[in-house]
Amino acid sequence: MSAQLSPAVTALLKDPELLIPAIAQDALSGEVLMLAYMNTESLALTLETGKATYWSRSRNELWEKGATSGHTQRVHSISLDCDGDALLLKVEQSGSACHTGEQSCFHRDIELAK
Repeated sequence: MSAQLSPAVTALLKDPELLIPAIAQDALSGEVLMLAYMNTESLALTLETGKATYWSRSRNELWEKGATSGHTQRVHSISLDCDGDALLLKVEQSGSACHTGEQSCFHRDIELAK
């Protein structure tokens, strides 16, 4: 796997050398599914293939969502925030997004103080 971002996309990023937080959101329901990180290569691969590809900080390698689990993400759109340092991927999730088997990684609520 090797892909490069176009100069036009690279120019939009605040710092192309840093990992970019990437929020995956269900394209139909709007549910926030997970937060992962991308580098320029994983973003380029995602743009090229339409399959969500992230940078695994724990394994220190590229990680195509669902490559081993079968719980894939087909990317419908990608938006960059106003500062150029965070991404929003609207995806079609196949299976659960969370490694625990939950649909979303955000399934543990914290109660607010009253």
